[in-house]
Amino acid sequence: MDRQEIAVFWFRRDLRIIDNHGLYQALTSGRPVLPIFIFDSQILNDLEQTDSRVTFILHEIQKLHDIFEQHGSTFWIFYGKPIEAFKRLLTEFRVAEVFTNQDYEPYARERDKEIYEFLATGNIRLRAFKDQVIFHKNEVAKADGKPYTVFTPYSKKWLSLFSEQDYKPFPSEQHLDKLHQTEPLRKYHHPDLGFKHGPYVVPPNELDASLLESYAQNRDFPAVSGTSRIGVHLRFGTVSIRKVTAEAAIHSTTFLNELIWRNFYMDILWHFPHVAQSSFKPAYDFIFWQNSEKDFARWCEGTTGYPLVDAGMRELSATGYMHNRVRMVTASFLCKHLLIDWHWGEAWFAEKLLDYELASNNGGWQWAAGSGCDAAPYFRVFNPSLQQQKFDPEFEYIKKWVPEYGTSAYPPPMVDHKMARERAIRVYKAALSER
Repeated sequence: MDRQEIAVFWFRRDLRIIDNHGLYQALTSGRPVLPIFIFDSQILNDLEQTDSRVTFILHEIQKLHDIFEQHGSTFWIFYGKPIEAFKRLLTEFRVAEVFTNQDYEPYARERDKEIYEFLATGNIRLRAFKDQVIFHKNEVAKADGKPYTVFTPYSKKWLSLFSEQDYKPFPSEQHLDKLHQTEPLRKYHHPDLGFKHGPYVVPPNELDASLLESYAQNRDFPAVSGTSRIGVHLRFGTVSIRKVTAEAAIHSTTFLNELIWRNFYMDILWHFPHVAQSSFKPAYDFIFWQNSEKDFARWCEGTTGYPLVDAGMRELSATGYMHNRVRMVTASFLCKHLLIDWHWGEAWFAEKLLDYELASNNGGWQWAAGSGCDAAPYFRVFNPSLQQQKFDPEFEYIKKWVPEYGTSAYPPPMVDHKMARERAIRVYKAALSER
């Protein structure tokens, strides 16, 4: 065992050195810091073997390891269950404290509780800090202390609190001399996790001021490079939310509003963890879905006969990304036109999206299905053809992803919009009127 008393920093969804709150707290705690990362087998075992997120994580882990090695330290990497990782860690090092950043998903909360209780048996404290959101837990609440479930009043309160505080970065990168020094250095090699390389095109993690300033005008047009594409970096913490929010506050209130939506869904997941498995509004769990596997397969493949829907689904399969406007259209089409349970679509997006984040994905799908907090009313049914006319009038986006559109090879619409809309309203109304 290494007899020097150390602190540990546990990287999770915060894979960066710069402005990392928990890492800063660890490095300024007065003890040398050993950075660790755990490839959680309980998560990896549920993923497809071509999941690009694993490739992304491995790449970022390598970058971090190189930085730590340059500072005379190492990156302790473990594959398996987190509790087993910590049991082994304590046999190799004399750990006084463990630092990390807060995670809000139901599984993460259970995992952290188990680790907290295990460490406590050895009088070792686990300290978790706010890092992936501007506000968390009960910081944005109503006057009576209850959480908001409607976005507009939440956003007003969020903005008022944000204007009252100065969100300075945590200069963690300036304290890397406090890392635990190891001799000899361990050489890092990618663990063989059995994953193959999937769709993997990662955008830069820097925001362009001109893009932000034109964001409100361009964000809804999928043929235009008008969105930030920074979701994957926020998901894995390769960029600081404080930095992104500060830039948004300067250059784009519309983009800032999108960041507030992200924070809102994080808070909803924290206060109402049942949404990860069921509808926020319980009555919507009783909708009589048709759940045709054949129809679902056509939606996944992008052969519905609605070109905007098909373009989005093909973009997703090919790249691990889908334009935000098109995400709403494809989600609405699955739930309303095909009467397929939103859980199916949520799971498909979770499998395919490189920027997948439980809170936002779940919130977006429940919004489209009408089952969530502050959701689109059930009688609002997107018309995919009108959406195309409005947001891809020259078929630029569609022609990129559906090259056979306009030829005999392209299928006719699998369902009539007018009929599907009326059917959806009828089925929803019948389910909700009984509750």
